[in-house]
Amino acid sequence: MTATTDLIAELFRAANEVGMLSPFEKRRLLERAVATIREGRDRVGIRPSRTAPDKVIDIQTVAASCASAPDVLVSHAMLEAADMIRTLKIVLDAKADALRDE
Repeated sequence: MTATTDLIAELFRAANEVGMLSPFEKRRLLERAVATIREGRDRVGIRPSRTAPDKVIDIQTVAASCASAPDVLVSHAMLEAADMIRTLKIVLDAKADALRDE
């Protein structure tokens, strides 16, 4: 497995066991996810929108408030991040395949 695939699996696992994680573990995992999403967006060429709402900011907000945020909200943020990372991985893999075929 790649580091990206491992992170996706870790996010899904943590979302299902969110009550067993410390606030620090929740925050750190969400921060890693945000960094991965931003890096993936950069590699794909997706520029941050200044007008449209950005789910990454929502995930970052949840990460900052992990100590007081309800577990269901943290779990949702983890699943959202995992989905975004998975989608970016699919796009990057397709882009790499297209370059190989040229």
